[in-house]
Amino acid sequence: MAILSARACPSRLWLAVAVFAATASWATAAPSEYQVKAVFLFNFTQFVDWPPEAFPGPDTPFVIGVLGTDPFGSQLDEVVHGETVNRRPLVIERYRSVTEIHNCNILFIGSTEVGHLEEILAALKGRSILTVSDSDSAGQRGVMIRLVTESNRIRLRIDVGAAKAGNLTISSKLLRPAEIVGGGED
Repeated sequence: MAILSARACPSRLWLAVAVFAATASWATAAPSEYQVKAVFLFNFTQFVDWPPEAFPGPDTPFVIGVLGTDPFGSQLDEVVHGETVNRRPLVIERYRSVTEIHNCNILFIGSTEVGHLEEILAALKGRSILTVSDSDSAGQRGVMIRLVTESNRIRLRIDVGAAKAGNLTISSKLLRPAEIVGGGED
């Protein structure tokens, strides 16, 4: 096996250095906005308690759903790949309409659906589905958790009244860093 020296083949050495540098900078690049939001969705599984009736059977998976246009692409699937929640497999489902939602535990409401928010929340009323949105729209009353971007940081705005109405218990560990709004009012 021949060992190449820098003098013998400088262009190959510089190519190797360039490839290494590009790989190293890619590995340390800041995560995208939706990679961070995907991690938030996954972490909500650890800080919210669902009632037993939210799971129709012992083998029912834990479902994170995305309603409307999916801003995550494959990032959400990658974050939850191989994960479980209380020994339940974690799966991602995508819905075009609220009528498609059957067994869902966390529902991310895409920005394309904000115009139908009142109808969506009415259809989900009485169900233990943690609703999450990141729309900047002011009319977000009733969404349990909003992911609000301020000064390039994602902040949580939690409607404790809406969560309570859905029979969900949110851990104080999640409530502490959040802005708390109650009774569905911003």
